[in-house]
Amino acid sequence: MKNIIIICLLFCGISITSQTLNTDLNLVLNNMKAQETAWNSGNIDGFMDYYWKSDSLLFIGSKGITLGWQKTLTNYKRNYPNKNAMGVLTFTIKENTQLSPTSIYTIGQWSLEKEKPSGGYFTLLWKKINGFWVIVADHTS
Repeated sequence: MKNIIIICLLFCGISITSQTLNTDLNLVLNNMKAQETAWNSGNIDGFMDYYWKSDSLLFIGSKGITLGWQKTLTNYKRNYPNKNAMGVLTFTIKENTQLSPTSIYTIGQWSLEKEKPSGGYFTLLWKKINGFWVIVADHTS
């Protein structure tokens, strides 16, 4: 009887952990959907709400490495000065994996529909900081 109770408790623990992981993964996917919505409405500031507001934010793009939330925001605003230049953003998620209770990495594809369409791939490292999932590293090509 004691063994049955222990086994039941283990299964309950695994079930709760699995539900937490799925919830965290869904929160990150919801954040990315909110980023698409912000971008597509011409709101770069709203798009950047899901990045870590820190000088340690790491962004790697076609022009090299950028450190810091403010510098990343400035680059986005310089490269996309208006809604027309921003186009319509679509993310396609290829993989979304929880590495730990506070780390998730996401691999996907992005596309911008506009006068001259563009696109590429990205790898994001999300961290749970102060209860919120934020991007701490973004490598976009």
